[in-house]
Amino acid sequence: MTNKLIVFFIFKYLRFDKTQPFITVTAILAFLGVGIGVMVLLVAMAIMNGMTKEFEKKLFVMNYPLSLFATSSRGVGEGVVAKLEEKFPDLLFSPYLQMQVVVRKGSEMSAGVIFGVDMQKESKINEVFQKAFVEQKEVASFPLIVGRGLYDKFLLELEDKLTLFFTKLEPTGLVFSPVMKRFNVSGVFDSGLKAYDVGYMYTDFASLAKIRNIPSGVYDGIHIYSAKPMEDIHKIREALQEIPHYGLGIEGWWQQNGNFFAAMAMEKRALFIVLMLIVLMASLNIISSLLMVIMNRRKEIALLLSMGASQKEIKSIFFWLGNVIGFGGIIFGVILAGICMYILSTFPIISLPADVYGITKLPLDLACMDFIGTLIGSFLIVSLSSYYPARRASKIDALQVLRNE
Repeated sequence: MTNKLIVFFIFKYLRFDKTQPFITVTAILAFLGVGIGVMVLLVAMAIMNGMTKEFEKKLFVMNYPLSLFATSSRGVGEGVVAKLEEKFPDLLFSPYLQMQVVVRKGSEMSAGVIFGVDMQKESKINEVFQKAFVEQKEVASFPLIVGRGLYDKFLLELEDKLTLFFTKLEPTGLVFSPVMKRFNVSGVFDSGLKAYDVGYMYTDFASLAKIRNIPSGVYDGIHIYSAKPMEDIHKIREALQEIPHYGLGIEGWWQQNGNFFAAMAMEKRALFIVLMLIVLMASLNIISSLLMVIMNRRKEIALLLSMGASQKEIKSIFFWLGNVIGFGGIIFGVILAGICMYILSTFPIISLPADVYGITKLPLDLACMDFIGTLIGSFLIVSLSSYYPARRASKIDALQVLRNE
């Protein structure tokens, strides 16, 4: 039996049969079920990828690609910064001081972290801070750039004064009291994540160094911008072994938020498996449709076998019949997914609350591996669903069927 004859029987069995319309309906349901399952799976993977990358981007900006920190009370010396800048001219370094504070205005209070930075260097590695730095108002002394969340919470205006209580204690009479200082609000940043917008504040080195009574050129750590942080972290570790210091450590943004991204990765894998079950359930219709075709065409199959067709050729007819239905559904699903993602990315059908997600538009980003994995999984399910009925068709006893029918 030639391939042309196999193709002939495949299209013959795909045609609508008025005497057995339910067979065609089952095949159409199988086609649509596989297509919709593939579409849902691809769109869901695109949304999960988009949300993960959006959160990664937010955390990447505010947590920095790499952070070098002191592991001793002596801090990071200015010489370390200079040598790292000399050794890695393609990286950007922004040393910082850090201190916990409580902010008060009137009866309102809020805890947070204040960073003392070189504002020029910090603006080069933090695009959120950069916008606030460019738009900030000039103040006489003790400038303070706050997040949008804190700015709105305290109903602040630029050049307002804000009282900060520091964790450093000073003796006052018979007790120790926290250091208190009034700062001038000079700018506002908006990261899109409320936790950062309420809890982070920035000032210059001189202001925070005065409060901590530390000499210039000593820092708590260094924020580092790198386009390839997972590679550069090892190079910087090796370079630190050649630079004299009192104790330094380095970590990447993925290490600071490892549990969060591990949970999202597990959720994505679980979602992939659950949604793949939709394709599996749809493929049961392929089995049902093929079995009904086989039962309805038993006489034809027996005649083909009696005329010299082999069991392998009969198996090929029904195996590829099921694959045509399933593979057609997969291609249909891919097209539907493309249309659906285009509509979701172009029109504001789904809007997200910015105060919860930090974005207003649904992010979509279909990874190549997710796309390939979906196709491979769907092809495998369809092929396995087509194999069993095809095998049953090849096992038909031609002599018994012709005798009885």
